[in-house]
Amino acid sequence: MLRDLLISMRPRQWTKNIFVFAGLVFAGELFNPIFLAESLLAFALFCMASGAVYLINDVADIEKDRAHPVKRNRPLASGRLQPRAAIIAAVVLIVAALPVAYWLSRHFGWILLSYFLLMLAYSFLLKKMVIVDIMTIAAGFALRAAGGAVAVGVPISPWLLVCMVLLALFLGLAKRRHELLLLENNAGQHRGILREYSTALLEEMISVVSASTVIAYALYTFFGHEHQETLPYAYTQRIPYMMLTVPFVIYGIFRYLYLVYQKKSGGSPEEILLHDLPFLINLLLWAIAVVIILYLV
Repeated sequence: MLRDLLISMRPRQWTKNIFVFAGLVFAGELFNPIFLAESLLAFALFCMASGAVYLINDVADIEKDRAHPVKRNRPLASGRLQPRAAIIAAVVLIVAALPVAYWLSRHFGWILLSYFLLMLAYSFLLKKMVIVDIMTIAAGFALRAAGGAVAVGVPISPWLLVCMVLLALFLGLAKRRHELLLLENNAGQHRGILREYSTALLEEMISVVSASTVIAYALYTFFGHEHQETLPYAYTQRIPYMMLTVPFVIYGIFRYLYLVYQKKSGGSPEEILLHDLPFLINLLLWAIAVVIILYLV
């Protein structure tokens, strides 16, 4: 049962919680051992909260998942895990996570609670509202980033938050498109909100958001040091050199679009992150460039 519980918590999806480290990295505190330990704890707490949400969501969608060609193999949908056990585990996870979150930082505790409640609202209500469903997912990414910064008490550029929201919208739209293509005429039966979308509409939205993501990131590299007066002057002067990393972002967006449109992927961003070698290499090169620019130049 423990194995099925862990599977239902979707540990592969925890890669999304890496956004928690954004504030730490872009505030120049990555190698501060105390801040790093606090960020790791914040990451773990977000994993617990998101795991609880996935358990509750799978219980709520158990009948719909049984009609899905892939999701019907999930522990709850297949009957390997009982709903009662999943609910108990979800309660234990969130009851254990929240006190620790408030101990780490009162503001971080409120952000983690807000994230949990927002995702619950998404599971039962907001995912049924066209466009709002995708924007809610994006808000979850923004809360991760803001929570990570608050947990360690470092500033985070508003431009960086905008980039993360747009990136989350991009990934969410690509996932919706993949679901439409995968489920075809049964899409609306599995996820009712899919009846409100079409591939043409989603492709228009993807075009707008992908271009906006690149522009927002480019603007961050030029203006991200503004409104961050608490950071050392020498550090803020390095941020404009981040413009050298824009090509990596453009390639990453283009590569993802290639996988979505040409390889019919995009249904699971974490799968692309873990299994597409060119995308992974580009991500690593971007990360290396960021560390060199912000910490070594």
